[in-house]
Amino acid sequence: MDVFSRTELLLGQAGMERLKKARVAVFGLGGVGGYAAEALARSGVGALDLVDNDSVSETNINRQIVALLSTVGKRKTEAAAARIKDVSPACAVRCFDLFVTDETVNAFHFADYDYVIEAIDTVSGKLAIVKACAAAKTPIVSCMGAGNKLDPTAFEVTDIYRTKVCPLAKVMRKLCRENGIERLKVVYSREIPIAAAQSESTAKREGAYKPRVPGSVAFVPSVAGLIAAGEAVKAIAGVYGNGIDRS
Repeated sequence: MDVFSRTELLLGQAGMERLKKARVAVFGLGGVGGYAAEALARSGVGALDLVDNDSVSETNINRQIVALLSTVGKRKTEAAAARIKDVSPACAVRCFDLFVTDETVNAFHFADYDYVIEAIDTVSGKLAIVKACAAAKTPIVSCMGAGNKLDPTAFEVTDIYRTKVCPLAKVMRKLCRENGIERLKVVYSREIPIAAAQSESTAKREGAYKPRVPGSVAFVPSVAGLIAAGEAVKAIAGVYGNGIDRS
């Protein structure tokens, strides 16, 4: 039986063909992007570009799908690619182990992508990707903050200029406005961030006291990543469902 047969029941044969021919880039393979990448592979996307400059650490295991005891020390791109190969061997995966900046973003031809999922931590990198997608007219969904939160039901998809509460979204709103970005689809949480405590043991593992190291759980960033993947899959397949009954 075709591994995507259950997906085809919802997206149709034509939708699955569009996914098979699509190339999607996922920037960032942490708690959000790792789940997004795997969901894309499990949905039948034919080609994926995976971008991350980090390696798996023990502190990733609580929330990142690529993080296992057996993958600690491996590149996140390598770990994600191995999982995808075991899910969808036909998926053409390209790995890019680099840190996204205004300069390194030029290594990518954004016009070649059918969709981009942006899930990195740095504001400068996020903006570089958003600007590149705007210039290439490539669809993108950008993921806002998922740390210091405990309510996975608070996520929603909206435009950056309709966000509130999220500190990262506030910064991105300002930067998008300053850079002439008229619209940007985002996944963001309406939950007010929790002030995470930092224990001495955490501080030692991180190398120093870093109050800005966010707290995290398994069931929040994963949801953001799956929502982002869903936006890409539905857009490429051209199938959006019947909406929510709010009566």
